[in-house]
Amino acid sequence: MIHEVDEVLKGLLNGGALAGSGVEIAFDAPTREWAARRNAPAVDAYLYDIREDVGRRQRGTVPVRDDQGVVRTRRQPPRWFRLAYLVTAWTKRPEDEHRLLSAVLATLLPHETLAPGQLTGSLANLGLTVPLTVAGPHTEARSLADVWSALGGELKPSLDVVITVPFPAYPEYDAGPPVTEGAGVRVRAVDGTLDDNAERRHRPGHLATGGAAQ
Repeated sequence: MIHEVDEVLKGLLNGGALAGSGVEIAFDAPTREWAARRNAPAVDAYLYDIREDVGRRQRGTVPVRDDQGVVRTRRQPPRWFRLAYLVTAWTKRPEDEHRLLSAVLATLLPHETLAPGQLTGSLANLGLTVPLTVAGPHTEARSLADVWSALGGELKPSLDVVITVPFPAYPEYDAGPPVTEGAGVRVRAVDGTLDDNAERRHRPGHLATGGAAQ
């Protein structure tokens, strides 16, 4: 699932304001050693934090239907996880890096939500809309200063991009066979005999009519 999010983010960054720019999109940790090997403009999206969005957790089960709409299995609702990316620009001059970051903002800001058609693989098959935030306030994720310290690099301008995605929760449970027949209602008249007309009126597919049992 995580690699599919990488593909989605890479596809977004290769479009919009960065389309046709030839800027490389990387997912490496931006360490000093990695930065020293750069010889061409690049935008790096380093996945630095993964944690569950507990506010989205649901209880119970959800039905899984086949192509005919029949419930075949039931499973637990998906668990949602926040994938936080540290997005940085790498060129020879700070001014050019700022232009790249501006292009990243212009590219990602229109995508507050990602429809299933914009996703790939098993992530798209879930049929759920995925939220995306850019440069939002830090809440549960580690501070970016801590991230740079752990990487051993110097603090530089960056964008915090968070994509919150569903991850299927297993196992699945077999559902019972579908109900194909309804229950009939048999009504007795005051003399104890069965009122067949009343029974038909209460069967599924028959429109109930007025009148009292005799």
